[in-house]
Amino acid sequence: MSPWLILAVPLLVAAFLLYRAQMRKRRRKALLATRLTPEQRAVIARLVPITRRLPHDLRLKLEGKINLFLDQVTFRGNNGIEVTDDMRLSIAAQACLLIVNSPVWYDTIRNVLIYPSAFVTRRDTHDGFVVSEDRHAMLGESWARGPVILSWDQALHSGLDPEDGFNVVIHEFAHQLDALTGHTNGIPVLRKGQAYAGWEKAMLDAYHDHVERVESGRRTLIDPYGATNHEEFFAEAIVTFFERPQELRREVPALYAQFSQLLALDPADWD
Repeated sequence: MSPWLILAVPLLVAAFLLYRAQMRKRRRKALLATRLTPEQRAVIARLVPITRRLPHDLRLKLEGKINLFLDQVTFRGNNGIEVTDDMRLSIAAQACLLIVNSPVWYDTIRNVLIYPSAFVTRRDTHDGFVVSEDRHAMLGESWARGPVILSWDQALHSGLDPEDGFNVVIHEFAHQLDALTGHTNGIPVLRKGQAYAGWEKAMLDAYHDHVERVESGRRTLIDPYGATNHEEFFAEAIVTFFERPQELRREVPALYAQFSQLLALDPADWD
């Protein structure tokens, strides 16, 4: 091979990679600026009524992020379920609600797997040299770099009822936010200027109080499942932030303030 070719090949590869990166950037920008069709807006308003409470500027941002999400993610049906556009729009709208006003993105998500209802997962447990297989019925599951797995009947119900304090889509995509640091532990990528010390104190104080309430059988605003560990508390607390924001701001103001800063949202003041 001639010296000229030896020099030219890496330059051509670099130029090609730069071109691809620029094209991806342009496509992303175009998708974020694209509005939904009137038919798509109607579907989302019907299936995810919480979106009707968003201020106008956030509705426009949500539409662009939904378009980007739908362009990036493939929805795959399992156990005989046929994926429809309504399913895609419902799940995308709920997932993008978390990041509607945030610079972070679900970079590693390429697939969402949908089951008709609760699905069974198998987990190996080890006791010394003995390995046992346990079966668990699940409504949703999130892997650190994807995919996200959802029960459609629960995802549908989650979107339709924005005030019951339960949302499997928001819960599983909260885990995706949590995992952007490389670890799923209840400590997400904090907003610029957001102090770790303030986040840690608000989260730990709220978590310990929540665990104490669950163990003593008292009422909890955040779903009791949040007492499982820090990462599940983070996910359930975000659900409460969106579905019962006024109560969260009143009962756990420090935690509400941290989520409001993290997501740059104030749902307690939405109409």
